Amino acid sequence: MIGGKNKMEDEAVLDRGASFLKHVCDEEEVEGHHTVYIGVHVPKSYRRRRRHRRRTSHKDRKEKVTENASDRSDAENTEEASNSILKPLISPAAERIRFILGEEDDGPAPPQLFTELDELLSVDGQEMEWKETARWIKFEEKVEKGGERWSKPHVATLSLHSLFELRTCIEKGTILLDLEANSLLQIVEMIIDSQIENGLLKADLKDMVLFTLLRKHRHQTKKSNLRTLADIGKTVSSASSPSTPHRNLTSSSMNDISDKPDKDQLKNKFMKKLPRDAEASNVLVGEVDFLDTPFVAFVRLQQAVMLGALTEVPVPTRFLFILLGPKGKGKSYHEIGRAIATLMSDEVFHDIAYKAKDRQDLLAGIDEFLDEVIVLPPGEWDPAIRIEPPKTLPSSDKRKNIYAGGENPQMNGDTPHDGGHGGGGHAIGDELKKTGRFCGGLILDIKRKAPFFASDFYDAIHIQSLSAILFIYLGTVTNAITFGGLLGDATENMQGVLESFLGTAVSGAVFCLLAGQPLTILSSTGPVLVFERLLFNFSKDNQFDYLEFRLWIGLWSAFFCLVLVATDASFLVKYFTRFTEEGFSSLISFIFIYDAFKKMIKLAHYYPINSDYKVDYVTQYECMCMAPTLVNGSEMYNDPVDGSSSWFYNYTDLPLNTTWSSLSKKECLKYGGELVGKACEYVPDITLMSFILFFGTYTCSMVLKKFKTSPFFPTTVRKLISDFAIILAILIFCCVDALVGVDTPKLIVPTEFKPTSPLRGWFVPPFGGNPWWVYLASALPALLVTILLFMDQQITAVIVNRKEHKLKKGAGYHLDLFWVAILMAVCSFMGLPWYVAATVISIAHIDSLKMETETSAPGEQPKFLGVREQRVTGVCVFLLTGLSVFMSPILKFIPMPVLYGVFLYMGVASLNGVQFMDRLQLLLMPAKHQPDLIYLRHVPLRKVHLFTFIQLLCLALLWILKSTVAAIIFPVMILALVAVRKAMDYAFSQHELSFLDDVIPEKDKKKKEDEKKKKKKKRGSLDSDVEDSDYQSNENVPSIKIPLDMMEQEPFLGDKASDREKDPAFLERYTSC
Repeated sequence: MIGGKNKMEDEAVLDRGASFLKHVCDEEEVEGHHTVYIGVHVPKSYRRRRRHRRRTSHKDRKEKVTENASDRSDAENTEEASNSILKPLISPAAERIRFILGEEDDGPAPPQLFTELDELLSVDGQEMEWKETARWIKFEEKVEKGGERWSKPHVATLSLHSLFELRTCIEKGTILLDLEANSLLQIVEMIIDSQIENGLLKADLKDMVLFTLLRKHRHQTKKSNLRTLADIGKTVSSASSPSTPHRNLTSSSMNDISDKPDKDQLKNKFMKKLPRDAEASNVLVGEVDFLDTPFVAFVRLQQAVMLGALTEVPVPTRFLFILLGPKGKGKSYHEIGRAIATLMSDEVFHDIAYKAKDRQDLLAGIDEFLDEVIVLPPGEWDPAIRIEPPKTLPSSDKRKNIYAGGENPQMNGDTPHDGGHGGGGHAIGDELKKTGRFCGGLILDIKRKAPFFASDFYDAIHIQSLSAILFIYLGTVTNAITFGGLLGDATENMQGVLESFLGTAVSGAVFCLLAGQPLTILSSTGPVLVFERLLFNFSKDNQFDYLEFRLWIGLWSAFFCLVLVATDASFLVKYFTRFTEEGFSSLISFIFIYDAFKKMIKLAHYYPINSDYKVDYVTQYECMCMAPTLVNGSEMYNDPVDGSSSWFYNYTDLPLNTTWSSLSKKECLKYGGELVGKACEYVPDITLMSFILFFGTYTCSMVLKKFKTSPFFPTTVRKLISDFAIILAILIFCCVDALVGVDTPKLIVPTEFKPTSPLRGWFVPPFGGNPWWVYLASALPALLVTILLFMDQQITAVIVNRKEHKLKKGAGYHLDLFWVAILMAVCSFMGLPWYVAATVISIAHIDSLKMETETSAPGEQPKFLGVREQRVTGVCVFLLTGLSVFMSPILKFIPMPVLYGVFLYMGVASLNGVQFMDRLQLLLMPAKHQPDLIYLRHVPLRKVHLFTFIQLLCLALLWILKSTVAAIIFPVMILALVAVRKAMDYAFSQHELSFLDDVIPEKDKKKKEDEKKKKKKKRGSLDSDVEDSDYQSNENVPSIKIPLDMMEQEPFLGDKASDREKDPAFLERYTSC
């Protein structure tokens, strides 16, 4: 080392644990880890000694170092040369924790802990009892000074001194692990006997300690301090009465503790915050006047036991920490109690506490906590300030993985980038592997989904499924009416609204019942509509039978899709990276938003607003129906060329005793009258009312959907409102529309079950309408349709199956495409529209079925658990769509602007969480105001903006393309996005793309191979460095960053100087504990 022994004695030892170096353990170390001695005391000097890990000669080591150095670049060698002497070795505490957490345990994970801090306090200056002062699940809650309410959950802030004192308590106190006991009395007696046996407690103090520890516990849930007759008859009112006979003390204290939970515990609503298998950790601290030395014990029971009223909630106790000490240090005892309670709520120490084999394991857990703890300067932070719980908590899995053989942690919150690549991607599992067998992928999909078929029905038994059905039903009905109307205009009603309803019901119900991913919702799409328009015009110009021509195109396309299924072509899906998925989904979302506003603007043109309206000239606004003005009466009878004859017919067709001025606007135009007046051109209030309904529905949906996180109402009510947010918004504004009474446009549903056009039936004959060669030529346009269906279906399936949705039942890409092909053939024979996966509605379906933890700790945001995977909601949605023809008397009261507002909500909601949208916002933000996103830490900002610009340019080109006649090649251009992403490898490094996008499979394989090579090199260089270093690893290096002279002093409670001067003998033997 640089300095030698003297210099090392003067300087602080900085042990950074596993933060910078990953230690690789061989199999012998793992198997015999229980025999490894771990020390925490720091010697006065370091000894140099050689570690005989390998018997290799100096020449061999030198050759190995030379070989490793030759594989590295000059820059890496220079950097390592400058840092090698400062590189810390792994600490003994971290090594021990790695063994503890790295052990394979087939049992269940340790349960959630509820920690309660009870302090020994006097009630109104009378008798002593244990009073609950704080509690923890994740965050700390204190009893406010008034004693009548709990504080808001907050992050526990601890003093560093209290952690050091806690460490000494664990080091010096009694540790009883896996204690077999069934009652609090039995536990306390065993603790006291252990202390007496080890010489830590005088035998004559046993009854006093026993009496104190068995005092009754008063929890915050109790409102009054009523005393029973038994309490009044007690001879002792305080634990500080040494003159009382011990028998009476013990017997009276026995009346305070019962092994059965009391009524207050059973009625405590706080149980809703705890999972069913939760266990308790009780911390008891207090000061008494009969002890001269601290009484400390840490107990872990073999099995969790119900200890009556010891805990606020009726959960079994697993851990007990007891600290009783002399008078005058109550504040220090309180802080030590808070320290151990906070440690028990820490997920890493929580696991260590359950798996610890001895005292040293617990000390290693405290040292690891000290390694991770952050110290705030006292002059720059007020400890009285309560830190609000963060919205998102950092995962402790990464800390655990470090000690289980995972990657090293990074400084400043950086973590090694895993396969998530900046927020998730689709995991390439068995469903996307090319089997090389005929229908191999399809068979695997069926085998994968068959075991879950029954659960797909009973998993839907939940109130959330009802809200999802109603929400998606209204979206599907609106979509069916919209596309049905557009399709009727494009095909002269050869396919109309009723065909759209029937096709949606048949295709959707069958798909959700039998497909591989029932969460996907089928619908008509824009490119399909463009193709139908072009096909109808082509058939009309060439005098082909449109429906028969369309039938053969559908049959060829279905055949091509089946070929793709049989050859496992869906494996190409793995080339659809985030770049392609976000480009496609963002485009569809923008189309939904654009169409919603487009329909509202069209409505405003149909019902124009009089912007020049003057209130003072209200008398000038009127509209009258006048008889048609004729220049010459004889022309009306004699000239058949002009329209004068029709005037005569309409005039004579007027009802009897009816004047022109009494006719309505529609009747006036029907009979040929003329509307005269300034008010005839405008329809007051309808447009403004429609926009109120439109924006009101959207805003209300957004607000109610986020109501789950609001502070109002109980949790159950908030969750129910959030689940039914869209339905409630629709009902609210339907009621508003009915109360105001403005004649806004309403939903129009067909009332008769018959084809829209009288020229067609429900079955399309395959032969007779077109020449024979048309049947073969249909294969050419069918290829284009096949590409369209494949791209739309599979990109939507990839988005639905993304790993951030945490789907557990697997995907079924081949099975999905199989049923799309079959349904396409069926719809072609029936003359119904073709259906494929709809991105926005499918995402909305998933959002409506998201599950979160039912119990969450106070201050903790509910955790996303996954999606309620089932088939019932989809099947019910499409069955209701088919039955909508018979529900027109109800549906006719729904205003169209309300449904357009739902369209807007679906478009905006599907953009939430899309990285592309986050990067678009970065373009408008100064660097200092940009959020702390993971990819901004690793990718230069200019590269982030370049990536966003390329994605935005591709999106603009797709938008322009879909708005023109060339929209028929839209699916081909979507496929071109894959080529654009491939070309981006030349402008961005793989490291940058791993954060901004998913890595292409071939690149991913190369990256993994490179990482393996680097790991091998690091292992070799690490071993050589350990053997050749002058500063060898010392088992006695501490894992806390304090100077040597401070470690030589014994930590203690209270004022250091005064205690040392008063009783040096006490400090020499017991320190603080």
